[in-house]
Amino acid sequence: MVEAKLQDPIGQFAEFFKSYADSRGSLKYRERIRRMIVSGLKSLVIDFDDLLLYDDSLAKGVVDRPREYIEYASLALYDAVKTESRAFAEKVGRFHARFRGAGDLVPIRKIRAEHVNKMISIEGVVVRASTVKQRLVEGTFICKNAECGEIIKVPQDSRSFSHPTICPRCGKRGLEFSPENSTFIDVQTLVVQERPEDVPSGQLPRSMEVLVADDLVDRVRPGDRVLINGILSVKQEHSPRLGRLTTFTTYLEANNVEVSTKGVEDVEITPEDEEKIREVAKDPNIVEKIVKSIAPSIYGMEDVKEAIAYMLFGGIPKVMPDGVKIRGDLHVLIVGDPGTAKSQLLQYVAKLAPRGIYTSGKGSTAAGLTATVVRDKNTGDFFLEAGALVLADNGIAAIDEIDKMRDEDRVAMHEAMEQQTVSIAKAGIVATLSARTSILAAANPRFGRYMSNRPISENINLPVTILSRFDFIFVTTDRPKKDIDAALAEHVLSLRAMKGEPLAPFSPDFFRKYIAYARKNVKPRLTDEAIERIKEYFL
Repeated sequence: MVEAKLQDPIGQFAEFFKSYADSRGSLKYRERIRRMIVSGLKSLVIDFDDLLLYDDSLAKGVVDRPREYIEYASLALYDAVKTESRAFAEKVGRFHARFRGAGDLVPIRKIRAEHVNKMISIEGVVVRASTVKQRLVEGTFICKNAECGEIIKVPQDSRSFSHPTICPRCGKRGLEFSPENSTFIDVQTLVVQERPEDVPSGQLPRSMEVLVADDLVDRVRPGDRVLINGILSVKQEHSPRLGRLTTFTTYLEANNVEVSTKGVEDVEITPEDEEKIREVAKDPNIVEKIVKSIAPSIYGMEDVKEAIAYMLFGGIPKVMPDGVKIRGDLHVLIVGDPGTAKSQLLQYVAKLAPRGIYTSGKGSTAAGLTATVVRDKNTGDFFLEAGALVLADNGIAAIDEIDKMRDEDRVAMHEAMEQQTVSIAKAGIVATLSARTSILAAANPRFGRYMSNRPISENINLPVTILSRFDFIFVTTDRPKKDIDAALAEHVLSLRAMKGEPLAPFSPDFFRKYIAYARKNVKPRLTDEAIERIKEYFL
């Protein structure tokens, strides 16, 4: 730790910006400030670990008294920018010190009263984003007395409008608000929900309202995975009958927002894991072991599991020279008789995938699958709310009983399955959201059991426009066959008799890491021989 020469926090932060050197000896924040000026930015991102290494008292102040210390750092940043470029500093007027990695990472469902007014971090998925509004920061009021004309500037907090009633100069009433001489900043409200993999089994996901301001607005969209540092604040609840209550609702005032767009990056892979993955990949029977590691408690269905393996690893998206995009994600449909373990297979894959969401078509609407615009009952604001396919971006959406969906709801899936986007234009909100999602769907036959003498289009209540978008379509039937039934009975009874878990070559945790590593690092290309084989098969 370096001893700061100045005792006041503003001076300490100023010295930190001026003198902190990284492991290579370069003045890290002086360089960042210069780049900030060249790029015309308002904010400087400060790595909290650097501050902790430099002066732990400053770091403690940021966590325990965040409003004060963020203001100290912002004032010191203004002085540092002014030293480099006086004209730029005076043009912008106010800069923001944003701390990356400050405070404890607290799960949304674990936030408690002890965290109020402290700096914390949360992780989650943005499910709603409001339109951008302008909030008054400093109001200008002019005395309407012709003989006075006093101009008063009043700082505003984020909750209520502060309007002086008496002129301090002439003592008369009649101060008029002057919007054109006042200062405003942009604000936006987000709703961040727990990631699907963080929600305990059988429980509903929790969410947190997040307020972003100034240059943080419009940085994220519904469906984005985010890591947010901010101050946990409270607002008082009101009742029409009782008025102001003693209970308060928490929300997060964002100080820094980081977006994580790739699901595979959420999986932590250690050097030991990487070494094991590379060693396992050399096994000549690796494909067979991968297939056996998918839902090992479900007997058979090796061809279906192999297709699911291809879906988990994914393909390579292409962008043609003319701008046409070809998706790299695969879609799999399983059509089968009742009792053939379709639902269990879907639920297992949704949990196994680095990013997976399970839903049932019977209870899903177009809005629930894609996106919709909702209205806040308190403020009247319109929010863009993401559906399952957007929340599963860069992952897998498992849709059970897809044949039970209404026709008007299924139509919404067309764009998401092929273009991998979700477009919406409603209530003045026009947006296109990413839905780079593989779909694993299951359906029951229209006649109760699959009729092998009829084509698949007659056996299932799905239009050809949807069927044509699936890359694999499997039919699973339950036909009496003594040898198969005997093997199935032995498999099921051994599970019921608690003779141990079915032996899978890879544990779910390692398999998840194997998938994530492959998706991130392996980019296969078609060889000439592969092209010829595919061409021969097609013809």
